[in-house]
Amino acid sequence: MTHHTMRDFLAALEQKGLLRRIARPVDRMWEPAALAKWMYQALPEEKRFGMYFENVKGYKIPIVTAALGASTAAYATALGVEPEGINDAWVRACRNPIPPKVVDRALCQEVVVTGKDVRLSTLPIPVWTPGKDKSPYLTTITVTRDRDTGIQNMGVYRTMVRDETSVVPNLAPGRQGYINTLTWTDKDKAAPIAWVIAAPPAVHLATVANLPYGADEIDIAGGMMGAPVAMVKCKTVDLVVPADAEIVIEGELHPGETDMEGPFGEFAGYMGPVDRRPVVRITAITHRKNPIYYGYTSQMPPSESTTIQSLTNAGVLLKTLRYDLGEPGVTDVFIDQTFGGLLAHAIIAMKPGYPAHSKKVGRLVAAMSPIKRVTVVDDDVDIRDHTHVEWAMNSRYNPARDTDLINDVYFPINMDPSVRSRTSENTMGSKIVCDATLKIDAGTFSLPPKEIMMKALDLWKEIGLPEFEIPKRAKLRIDRS
Repeated sequence: MTHHTMRDFLAALEQKGLLRRIARPVDRMWEPAALAKWMYQALPEEKRFGMYFENVKGYKIPIVTAALGASTAAYATALGVEPEGINDAWVRACRNPIPPKVVDRALCQEVVVTGKDVRLSTLPIPVWTPGKDKSPYLTTITVTRDRDTGIQNMGVYRTMVRDETSVVPNLAPGRQGYINTLTWTDKDKAAPIAWVIAAPPAVHLATVANLPYGADEIDIAGGMMGAPVAMVKCKTVDLVVPADAEIVIEGELHPGETDMEGPFGEFAGYMGPVDRRPVVRITAITHRKNPIYYGYTSQMPPSESTTIQSLTNAGVLLKTLRYDLGEPGVTDVFIDQTFGGLLAHAIIAMKPGYPAHSKKVGRLVAAMSPIKRVTVVDDDVDIRDHTHVEWAMNSRYNPARDTDLINDVYFPINMDPSVRSRTSENTMGSKIVCDATLKIDAGTFSLPPKEIMMKALDLWKEIGLPEFEIPKRAKLRIDRS
């Protein structure tokens, strides 16, 4: 069962040894981010952990980062499942969304600060690329609402702290948050906007899902939690936000007011470009008593943002293929954790039903998602095992026959570094589909039959050779030997 507050989740992580408390005083302007970078750049996934900075210089509020996306094990803990159950959990949640419920009282509004008392410096907002980012940035859930339909959207939009009472979010044209604000500003109205910090884990993870326009992420979070997410009306703007969050920042985006935003270290591993974006005036800060500050750490992959994007969107993609596009032969989906759910490499396992079926599925994935590279393999391949996938590519993939290139794909210039031009004009990109499924019977595997292999395993143990867990790759091969 998933956790209903961030605090419950952190306690569960700590119990599993997946969270480290750091008591030494740290400077929010560089130390939390730089330490997190070392963890992701130097430690293998199975040794990573969430980071809980208990003592932030100048603040009574601790900083937590990497807890949601330190590893697959940490992410699975957030959803209350085992790692191998992550995709199934997302399929269930997407197929069984539960609308939220609005409540009158909320933990996130135990303390309410409005008017002249609002100061962003009361929060320990980190600098995430020390020495390169222009200022501290909010890296958390951003809530907007379509004025005409009333449907809210939650997304992650990096947000630059401009001064004590204003910020500049990276609301880029074409994204849902930007479109929502236009429904207000095009009618010369101020658009409501809010940032939610340390919400229930399922809410954070649903926020990064690539959902169709108009879908409400909070319904998917409810489906994951198995109960409606409690929401409360903001104090100064016309939005509802998760009631059990630690901190909420409310604001208004007024028509025509803009400023330069960036640079900021982005998920692709490069500094994001500077561009003109709308200014938001902060109208309120509400929070729990003794709150916890949570921010995603991103920048050079692997990172927290690429991990949670990958694991979330693989499950969403699996549900879409199976149940929305009528492809029940798709058995599993994996997205690499370098670019996460955006411009990444997706590997699809399936049982092809007819000639070129696997190519068709690969093209569907390329068309309906931001995925840049799609590899399709048979269901006897462990798609999370790099060695097994490479074996399939080498033994079942003929580049001249099994490659589809999709040209003239538009990528926003600040998203994909490979399509940037020296003149800073938008450049069209492309996608690739690789079909690494069997086209003919290649013969039996060059392994002894399963009976002999299992006898040999007993002999291995009798001799006293080093113990091991049988890799999924080996199980799949031995079952067919």
